[in-house]
Amino acid sequence: MIADFMAHLGAHVALAASALAIAIAIGMPLAAALVDRPLPHGLAFGAIGVLRVIPSLAVLTLALPYLGLGFRPALLALVVLAIPPIAINTDIGLRNVGPALTEAARGMGMTRSQIRRRIEWPLAFPVALSGVRTAAVEVVASATLASFIGGGGLGDYIIDGLSTNDGNEILGGAAAVATLALVVDTALGRLAARIAVV
Repeated sequence: MIADFMAHLGAHVALAASALAIAIAIGMPLAAALVDRPLPHGLAFGAIGVLRVIPSLAVLTLALPYLGLGFRPALLALVVLAIPPIAINTDIGLRNVGPALTEAARGMGMTRSQIRRRIEWPLAFPVALSGVRTAAVEVVASATLASFIGGGGLGDYIIDGLSTNDGNEILGGAAAVATLALVVDTALGRLAARIAVV
């Protein structure tokens, strides 16, 4: 029983963590690269705005003919879900750095890359992290959809409970997902608080 639960938990965490890592690797550099380029920024964030309103289940459905069942389409759907909050918050964080600070740094002889690395990123990171926190909770909760296409995870308990009309199994699966989401949210909240103090 415990071994079965740990296997499902491990699959759920692996899927969610992989999706979050890919979304961070795409969303943060994208926001940083476009923050000073009005036209590409408008186009890219317009597309990101569209991504925010596409249900993950719709992405799964569209991906199935190309990626088949299992881990890969679920990963794609979760990455699409996670990119918007990460990119948008990173963009907000970088844009909210006071121009007086960057001008002062430029006056001290810092290059553009040094200003970005030493001034803008440290100040923007707490806001960017709040986007990661939001994305992480959404990904953990939405990873239950993977079970509908054989992707595994804690959603299997919900699917099995629905198929056998077992309310306890449905409740157990939902409680496990909710608990995991709360744990992730709390951990990232504490990390954000530490960064704010530092």
